[in-house]
Amino acid sequence: MPATSENKRVTITGKRQLTIPQKYFEALGFESEAECILRDDGLLIRPLHSSVSDFSEVVLADLVSQGLTGQELLEGFREQTRKLRPAVEQLIAEADEMARTGTGRHSFAELFSSVLD
Repeated sequence: MPATSENKRVTITGKRQLTIPQKYFEALGFESEAECILRDDGLLIRPLHSSVSDFSEVVLADLVSQGLTGQELLEGFREQTRKLRPAVEQLIAEADEMARTGTGRHSFAELFSSVLD
């Protein structure tokens, strides 16, 4: 979707709920979850797609490759999934800062070489 700007006033209920206008909901491909990101100047709400946000298979595969089974596997999975969101948020914050300042330790090609090949 091309970068555009369109404003729409929405009402926030007493329970802190708001409705995403249908046009925006459909255009951005919202499903059942959204991600809220607090920024200095506001709140960014964007769709959270399960295919992007669910790293369960990757986490489980790594734990299984380490030889974990049974209760040990379950505990390892819980621990790793607790660490995942803060790690992703840190990566996003670092990417935002690099984009804002034009600095960074890695080039675009270095970061995405496996995806671009």
